[in-house]
Amino acid sequence: MTTMVLVNFPVSDIEASTSFYEKIGFKKNPDFSDELFSCMIWDENFFIMLLSRARYKTFIGEKEIADTKSTSSALISFTFANAQSVKNFGKLADENGGKTIHLDNGISEEMMYGLEVQDPDGNCLEPVWMNPEMANN
Repeated sequence: MTTMVLVNFPVSDIEASTSFYEKIGFKKNPDFSDELFSCMIWDENFFIMLLSRARYKTFIGEKEIADTKSTSSALISFTFANAQSVKNFGKLADENGGKTIHLDNGISEEMMYGLEVQDPDGNCLEPVWMNPEMANN
């Protein structure tokens, strides 16, 4: 069985967040979406569930929802075919209300390239490309 990854993000506005994710390349699955959540599909194995803050709260018990605009809670990494695809994804995010950060960690772009991409609520994705020749060594 292939493993599917479903990431759950609390968002302040389902409609606006759904629009943002569609603009950066995700597709909405209407069968698993309503006014409290949107199921956003990247591919057959990677999904992001955008949950209203009220709906998200039902999953976390007594915990508080992190303010991801001021606190980092997680970096969700997923791979791209090349560095330019990562840059294009970041550009789409910037153009549609997100924020992209590239931190120079001393690794050459020929070896690996990644970004931190924040959605309008501050939830973080980390698109990354790794040179397959380097990964095998």
